[in-house]
Amino acid sequence: MIQTGLIQRAHNDLVTDVAYDFYGLRLATCSLDQRIKVWQVDESNGNWNVEDDWKAHDATVSKISWAHPEFGTILASASFDRTVKIWEQTSFASTADSQPNGAGTGSPQATSGGSSRWVERAVLVDARGTVRAVEFAPHHFGLKLATVSSDNHVRIYECLEQSSLATWQLSEEVDVSTLPSVSLSSSYSVAFATPTQTSATLEGASATLVAQALQQSQNPTTQGRPGMGNREADGGWCISWCKDRYWGEIIAAGCGISGAIKIIQLSSSRRPTTLLTLDPSPSPAGLPAEAGTSLASDGDTPIPFAITSVAWAPTCGRSYHLIATGGRDGHVRIWRVKPAEEEPDVEGEGGDPKWSANVVADFDHHKSAVGRVEWNITGTVLSSAGNDGRVRLWKATIGNVWRPAGSIGVEQSEDTQDADVNMGENAIAE
Repeated sequence: MIQTGLIQRAHNDLVTDVAYDFYGLRLATCSLDQRIKVWQVDESNGNWNVEDDWKAHDATVSKISWAHPEFGTILASASFDRTVKIWEQTSFASTADSQPNGAGTGSPQATSGGSSRWVERAVLVDARGTVRAVEFAPHHFGLKLATVSSDNHVRIYECLEQSSLATWQLSEEVDVSTLPSVSLSSSYSVAFATPTQTSATLEGASATLVAQALQQSQNPTTQGRPGMGNREADGGWCISWCKDRYWGEIIAAGCGISGAIKIIQLSSSRRPTTLLTLDPSPSPAGLPAEAGTSLASDGDTPIPFAITSVAWAPTCGRSYHLIATGGRDGHVRIWRVKPAEEEPDVEGEGGDPKWSANVVADFDHHKSAVGRVEWNITGTVLSSAGNDGRVRLWKATIGNVWRPAGSIGVEQSEDTQDADVNMGENAIAE
């Protein structure tokens, strides 16, 4: 059975993100109220108690991320105030001092000299837009983190002084929207930069982006499904690291309203390159259109929906990768990504072997925007949260066929037609 817990009055405003620590015994939450709260579970009764609470930013806190425990107890927070802050816990509180269910005013901010146990170690101020996501890299790459902001830039930071956490170097900065795309070897997707070509150059991508900008300025009120538009509020910015050490530093990133996810290879010896572009837009040249994209009023230009969340699954010995995406079109998609075969005679343009991908599952059960997708620790169960007020679970059955595995309603009154189901082995079998 699906077991759930409820934290009443977690924040004074909308909760924007939640993140478990490495061991799953502590939980960090952030909110529109500009505060961060850290919770600890009481294993005797399953209740979550507030361990700390402080005002972290001067605007909405959009995302939080825990560092691997080998580096200490460290949090990174991203905010609409265009900053990313690094926090470190300096001491622990006794269980008796904890406030259950968010009661109380919480501790003062660490930098105010109060009793807060979380200390602000660094502030990263390079973003030229609101910072929408932050995620620490897998620990085998060192103490690094990636951020993405509404200026469409992914920035990679590396800590140079792990003892103090005070010095962070901006090691990479890339504009995802202008990074040349690579088309898939599947007919399901096409390159975002040049949707009518099989390959793209930097000049071709730039020309297409200019043409797209001109078209948007001439037709600012393009009609599509509800929620589609060109405003910042209609976009989606998300990132997720590849968990597999073998392939090096690779990150999946989505920006703006493109509806595409780019798989970006990071390297200290060369500029970032796009290995693959995951784009579920309709294919050109008369190929059948797939779900997840609306057509513009002229019937020629595909209108993609912003991808609001991306999650790279742990490989756990698989020969391929699984990447999940959730978008404003209400779709949860699972991509099967096949790395390039390391054979000298099988190479793509530029001398690099090509990656390939295809969609193995496409669900629209949420019927509204999907805000978050996340894998379990083995990459076998996917969870998604949508504006329909439900958290849904997805699991692969025999033959790698993905099916719904249950759902949890966050509202007291639920639709009887979407009742909760068991997570047992027979619950999802045909």
